[in-house]
Amino acid sequence: MDTPRALTAVAHRGDPYRHRENTIASLLSALDRGADAVETDVRLTRDGVPVLLHDETLKRLWQRDRPLRSLMAEEVRSLTAGRVPTLAEALTATGDGRLMLDLPGGPGERAVRRVVDVVRECGARERVYYTAGAAAMLAVRAADPSAEIAMTWTTAAPPRPALLAAVRPRWLNYRFGLVNRALVERVHRDGFLLSVWTPDTRRTMRRLRTLGVDSITTNRIDTLRALRDGTGPRP
Repeated sequence: MDTPRALTAVAHRGDPYRHRENTIASLLSALDRGADAVETDVRLTRDGVPVLLHDETLKRLWQRDRPLRSLMAEEVRSLTAGRVPTLAEALTATGDGRLMLDLPGGPGERAVRRVVDVVRECGARERVYYTAGAAAMLAVRAADPSAEIAMTWTTAAPPRPALLAAVRPRWLNYRFGLVNRALVERVHRDGFLLSVWTPDTRRTMRRLRTLGVDSITTNRIDTLRALRDGTGPRP
C-alpha cells in the first residue's frame, strides 16, 4: 500500500464556524487548532490600505452596504468596530503563522504591489504565499521574483506552458470538484504541488487525500486535522 503524501492543512478564512471569517480571532483560532496555514482574502481600501475582506462590500458580514473601494481605512475601522483588520495587523497578530493570501476581484498591478510591499515591510515574506488567478499571480511575480505562488486554475484543461513559465508557481490551486486521479498525476508529473479548495466533509477530504493532493483548504480545520493525524475531533 502506498504511503500517503504529506498533506498541508489550510484553514479557509480562519475558523469561520467559531469566529467571523477573516478576523484576527478567526485566524488565531485556526492556528491554535493546528492549521499549517490560514487562507485569508485581501482587498484595498480607497486610500490603498490592504485589509482582510472577501466581498466587495461590507454588507454580508457587517450589515453596511458600502463598497470597500469607496471607503478610507479609518472609515472601515469605524463601521466594523475595528474588526476588519489591516493586512499589517494580521501579519503581526499571527506571529510565525503561515498565511495564504487570496487576492480576489482581479486586482491591478498597483494593488498587488501594495500587498506585496506590506508583506515585505512586515518581514513576512518567508511565511506568506499568494493565490488567485493568472493575471494577479503574474503581478505578484513581477513585484517579488521569489514569492511563493499557488496559482488558481478553474478548468480541467492544463495551463499553457508559457503561462506556467512566466508565473513559476509552486502550487496549482483547483476547486475540489475538478480533481481526479488523472489531474493529480499530471500536476505532479509537471513538477507542481496540488492544492484544492474547499471540501468540508470528511468523506470528500478522505477521497482527495487518497488521490494524492498536497494541500486542502477547508472551513472545517478540525475535521481535516483529525483525518490527517488519525485523531478524534477536537472539542
